[in-house]
Amino acid sequence: MNKQIRGVSLLAGLMFLALMANLTGSAIFRQASLNNDPRNVRVRDAEFSQNRGDILVGSMPIATTKSSDGKFAYQRVYPSGPEYAPITGYYSYYYGRSMLEQTQNAQLTGTSDTQWLSRITGTLSGHKPEGGSITTTINAKAQDAAWEGLKGKKGAVVALDYTTGAVLAMASSPSYDPNDLASHRLDHTSQAWKELVADKSSPLSNRAAREIYAPGSTFKLVTAAAALQNGYTPNSTVDAPENWILPGTRTPLTNETNCGGKQITLTHALDISCNTAFGKLGVGLGQDKIRDQAKQFGFGKVVDSDISSVASRFPEDLTDAQLAQSSIGQFDVATSPLQMAMVTAGIANGGKLMTPYLTTQVRASNLQVVSEHHPKQMSQPMTKDSAEQLKSMMVSVVNNGTGKRARIDGVTVGGKTGTAQTMKGKAPYAWFVGWSDKPHVAVAVFVQSSDTAIDEVSGGRLGAPIAKDVIEAMR
Repeated sequence: MNKQIRGVSLLAGLMFLALMANLTGSAIFRQASLNNDPRNVRVRDAEFSQNRGDILVGSMPIATTKSSDGKFAYQRVYPSGPEYAPITGYYSYYYGRSMLEQTQNAQLTGTSDTQWLSRITGTLSGHKPEGGSITTTINAKAQDAAWEGLKGKKGAVVALDYTTGAVLAMASSPSYDPNDLASHRLDHTSQAWKELVADKSSPLSNRAAREIYAPGSTFKLVTAAAALQNGYTPNSTVDAPENWILPGTRTPLTNETNCGGKQITLTHALDISCNTAFGKLGVGLGQDKIRDQAKQFGFGKVVDSDISSVASRFPEDLTDAQLAQSSIGQFDVATSPLQMAMVTAGIANGGKLMTPYLTTQVRASNLQVVSEHHPKQMSQPMTKDSAEQLKSMMVSVVNNGTGKRARIDGVTVGGKTGTAQTMKGKAPYAWFVGWSDKPHVAVAVFVQSSDTAIDEVSGGRLGAPIAKDVIEAMR
């Protein structure tokens, strides 16, 4: 064999080895990503011909599969439609998956590593592959109360068990019917998608976890937490001028109500939601301390769980004027209702923030439990002493301040109202965040718009009653 032939043979051998290595790598390391790629028609067709697992609230399916005599053997069905759409998401031939249908796809199709034994057993017995079922953390009564509270409004509600992080309710309004996107009549599916995308009310938007908005005065909880973590107490006095010209500007920061004096306690400032007090407090603490406190509560991060979420935002490189506005939840601060529920949960749980999650248990098609969630701590944004102090201040807001509509007889409730200014001439956002001791629940209510007159929009008027109903539904 001459030199040239040996060279060609060596090159061919190396190319073959490279090809085998690529194929092996694709099979082993890229299998999951390839299977989850919506452009993979082969996998998509196979999935639609498979008995996909249920998504359950208790024993009630909120997403299930029925036999079909069409092109595909099975049809995805959503019995509760729009109410649970922010939780289930949709499962569509053309438009892919969202929410739990996406984050738990491997479990629902039975391709998860935790279900390998079920797959082997099914293969040996000659049964077609079936997906596993997932049981959610959702409390049906809380979800119903949240959904009813949002009727006629644009907004969202999130409720968490603050001791574990379990999501007890997640509602978004207006919503959509996932059945329209799951249909095997693909022409109807396409038309439904076009109508949903064109709808100016944005029904496809998950306002609970995947959209961010100005939090208004509910963000004062973060500013108050930073103050308590840096030497202040509930009885510390803070400056509370009637009007305050923002540093370096001619723009006054004003109050919606009389704050009760030029100097007031931190507790009273939270009770009546005094803007100038918290604006000056934020500037005094400095942006690094406010930003760090926000990050400790989860700002700037996507929740590391089965919840499809987006990161909330606290701006960088602020002037003192911008910091003052940011400290009261304005300027460029933006957050999801999920994030504000997390802030409230971290305070209510003695300063420990638990990671929010939606799935508590997974069962294979043979009903064997293959996975159970174990609560885990996400961060420690406050010391226990500081958290207890802020909890008492939030109780005062409900008993003596702007959150009186959230009071429940026989239950300790803490809260904070918020009214976030948006565009001139448009109604502000109305917020309420709160917690209760019986049950252990933290709630965030966000009302983006309603039929309420602009001058009557407030977090206490619109948000607090919904939070109260959600809490009472679980008693």
